[in-house]
Amino acid sequence: MLTDRRRFLAASAALAVVPTADARAAEPPKVRPIRIGISTYSFWQFKNNKLRDVETCIDLAGEMGFDAVEVLHRQMTDESPAALQKIKRRAFLNGMGLCGFSIHQGFVYSDKAERQKNIDHTIKCLEMCYAMGIPTMRLNTGRWGTTKSFDDLMKNRGIEPNLPGFTDDDGFKWVIDSIQSCLKTAEKCGVVMGLENHWGLGRTPEGVLKIVDAVNSPWLQVTMDTGNFLEDPYDRLEKMAPKTVLVQAKTYYGGGLWYTLDLDNERIAKMLRKHKYNGFVSLEFEGKEDPHTGVPKSLAALRKAFAV
Repeated sequence: MLTDRRRFLAASAALAVVPTADARAAEPPKVRPIRIGISTYSFWQFKNNKLRDVETCIDLAGEMGFDAVEVLHRQMTDESPAALQKIKRRAFLNGMGLCGFSIHQGFVYSDKAERQKNIDHTIKCLEMCYAMGIPTMRLNTGRWGTTKSFDDLMKNRGIEPNLPGFTDDDGFKWVIDSIQSCLKTAEKCGVVMGLENHWGLGRTPEGVLKIVDAVNSPWLQVTMDTGNFLEDPYDRLEKMAPKTVLVQAKTYYGGGLWYTLDLDNERIAKMLRKHKYNGFVSLEFEGKEDPHTGVPKSLAALRKAFAV
């Protein structure tokens, strides 16, 4: 019996196929899941005062199952060194990273002193990123400011007249020169600036890329916002994909605060995969539904879409 058993085991071993090194090399590499973060803006939305505290937002993000948090600078009520370290500690205790920092600034000013004020603000925020261990920071181009109300700007689809006597070429030069003044600090702090397709000169992918290409630095890339192209978004988003370092994904449960887009997130996810994007997707919930219910719905939708 023992001999028969040995023969059986030997025969079984002979039949077992051990992949050769060549066969293993031919296997397709496993795709790492896209990690889903959330902007603290998704909770606060400039109006939910009980959800303004950044540490509270981090706790909620952790409870809901997000992988990381993007901090909205304007939401912060304390910028002291101690406050920055508390934010970093809170994320760590929730088992999450801080995947981005979104600031508000602009460089489309004819007044050189006003541009310098925004350069100084950007440099200060880069240093805040360094203190919190945040690897990328969202920038805006800024806009002409001839439409005073943001509600009116949205009614006009983000289009506004230039300042009298100035052209887009003037504006692009101001933005490019201003960002170049921030590069040394970005490199020193190890923070990649991401120019967002927002309003103003960043309203089109061509505008965003014109600036990024002119600056021509690894410390300026693109922050892609999926909800800021109001018409024909997919081809426009794809133009920016090769230089994208952070994706901000919009959802609109309960209807949008200013407008609602019916975005095909699976299509966006496949496009990003095609361009080998492996970074974070950060939810920007811009719906009227209570964030306590709208945000978890959004997370489930993004998890499903980006599982492709």
